[in-house]
Amino acid sequence: MGAPRTLDARASVAWLRRFARTTPGVVSVIAVAVAACCVIAGVVVAAQLDERIAEHDAVLDRSEPFAYAAQNLYVALSAADAAAASAYLASEIQTGPMRARYQKALADAASALADATAGATDVDTRTAMAEISAQLSAYTGLVESARVNNRLGLTVGSAYLREASSLMQTSLLPGAERIYTDNLAAVDEDQRAVESLPTAGLVLLGLVLVAIGVGSVILSRRTNRQFNLGLVVAAAVVLVVIGWIVVATRLAAGSIEDSRTEGTARFEQLAKARILAQQARTDETLQLIARGDITAGEKSFTGHIDDLGTQLGTAPSAAADGVTRWTASHRKQVEVYLGGDYPAAVALAIGTDPGASAAQFVLVETSLHDEIEQTRATLRDRVSAAGAWLAWSPTGTLVLMVVAAAAAVVGLWPRLKEFL
Repeated sequence: MGAPRTLDARASVAWLRRFARTTPGVVSVIAVAVAACCVIAGVVVAAQLDERIAEHDAVLDRSEPFAYAAQNLYVALSAADAAAASAYLASEIQTGPMRARYQKALADAASALADATAGATDVDTRTAMAEISAQLSAYTGLVESARVNNRLGLTVGSAYLREASSLMQTSLLPGAERIYTDNLAAVDEDQRAVESLPTAGLVLLGLVLVAIGVGSVILSRRTNRQFNLGLVVAAAVVLVVIGWIVVATRLAAGSIEDSRTEGTARFEQLAKARILAQQARTDETLQLIARGDITAGEKSFTGHIDDLGTQLGTAPSAAADGVTRWTASHRKQVEVYLGGDYPAAVALAIGTDPGASAAQFVLVETSLHDEIEQTRATLRDRVSAAGAWLAWSPTGTLVLMVVAAAAAVVGLWPRLKEFL
């Protein structure tokens, strides 16, 4: 039974080889090869364009919202630390409003922590979020101990608050900053993936053109016809597909580049500025809580303010003006503190005077928050525009490549019929 089947298979292979050497065999091989190349190239190109659309969706749905939540987490944690210090300084006089501000900052931190945890996709990030959550509970416990002792008139309350602030500055905030920085880098990585050319697909399309050219030459020698309309149409369609891909991806790349320069880069700059403002505010209030040598605190405050000015740049803005007035108020605070008038220094730090540090810090914080929101909207608009350029590219290119395959087969069919 095995021998006759083997002989039949060998005979079939031999017949196919002989047929392939004939003119109708050559025409058939050209038709099959060109059609297959067109379909394969179309599938690969469509898959690569789909990947870019998936990266575009990832920016809007995952990496950008996660980076935004991580930035909000850092700011909310830092705001809670500054508010806790202000509430401590306010003592019994303004405990209500200051306490409410502290509790709001904690609520914002809890909300941002929940948003960031929901967007975390890797184990390391989720572990870092869990650590922040645990440390936040320890922090609030220390703040409550400081508050109770302060109301009882016990000076040990300041030690509890300094310990709480140390936990915030050395553990909670660095952890939040690492998460934010890593995920802002992920946003940039996803943006770069969207704007990249589908190199493998373009190479395959070039090979399709080569296959059509080689097939045309062989067909011309076999049939003495200079051109085959089907192959010409197929080549034209492939060129259209190449043009479509290049134009669509370059337009998308332009939108992505705008989203990076006007969005991601500016967002990072403003987020750093907002973080520095929060750090400077904490330095300012902790100086008064310590009620001792403020040299180290002044050095830290000045460093954060200088870095804040660098992030804001030389362009005029409400935030920059607020920093200038805030710095002037802080100088007065230091002067009266060194002059021995502690209540006046506290009033300048946390009082309701519109020209004092508290009001100016609120102005800086509000201005930076508004600019971050506007920058975020710009980033998302530009990324959405890039997605619009790519939206129909996978389907369109695949359909056109199937059309190119059909054109090649239809064009070569009359030549094949001449020999049948």
